[in-house]
Amino acid sequence: MPIPEDVTGEEIDKDVRQELQSLPKTLADDVAKNLVMVARLIDEDPEGAYGYSRVALRLASRVAAVREAAGFAAYANQKYSEALAEFRAARRMTGSVDLWPVMADCERGLGRPEKALDMAGAPEVHKLDKAGQVEMRLVAAGARRDMEQLDAAIVTLQSPELASNSVQPWTARLRYAYADALLAAGRDGEAREWFAKAVEADKDGSTDASDRLAEMDGVEFVDALVEVEDQDEQQDVREGDGDSLPVEDAEARDLTTAVDEDVVVVEESDTLVDGADNADVEEGKDSADAEGSEGSEDGVGREADKD
Repeated sequence: MPIPEDVTGEEIDKDVRQELQSLPKTLADDVAKNLVMVARLIDEDPEGAYGYSRVALRLASRVAAVREAAGFAAYANQKYSEALAEFRAARRMTGSVDLWPVMADCERGLGRPEKALDMAGAPEVHKLDKAGQVEMRLVAAGARRDMEQLDAAIVTLQSPELASNSVQPWTARLRYAYADALLAAGRDGEAREWFAKAVEADKDGSTDASDRLAEMDGVEFVDALVEVEDQDEQQDVREGDGDSLPVEDAEARDLTTAVDEDVVVVEESDTLVDGADNADVEEGKDSADAEGSEGSEDGVGREADKD
């Protein structure tokens, strides 16, 4: 698969680079570049990342970092059986328990939530760091939900990490999972509270907590941008479902347009008299008083047509 020119292979983690030192330099560089592409594409283009992972795996299947990358690429494409096999291989090579939570989640993906729960209670969990333990808790809660044990899922997520006001890398996801479990259990008020707390912690947008919160509040986002290309060619103003008002008929009228949401109301004032500054036009004026008033025949006193 093609490698962009800006990818040198130096972008990979220092520990991974050290693992690749067991390979000939040219081969190590090729593997490194493919691993960079896996990391670059795994979120936006999982299939592309999977393709590069297969190339790296073909070149260096005995490197633990390569097996791990292949596992995550398969996991991102929901190839859970393949991902689990790669994670197990990487764990055998390194002896590390870091992949334990994602291995348990692969069991969930394969429809074996009971196996995921067994792994959540295994001694390996105690060897995980704090982030790994929180991840294992999330997987266990997910397994409970797979088994339709909503109350148990809620209790599983209740922990010191959830109650803490300190914001850690896992905080937003933990609060989100708790809110989602509460909502599934019909506890809407509590769910809204925890979605709001998830939004507060989610600085990088790793969850859609803000969208879920807006949905609960009945907020709809509508693109209200209206572009007017040329004011001289504006569309006719309409009143309700009535006929359009031609622009020429609108001349010499005082039109007041009141916009109330999507309803346009057009109010017309009394007719203006063209070319008659300070004209005194009064209704009911006796025609006899017109004597001596020059230009009365040219006066304009028609009423504006109502739409």
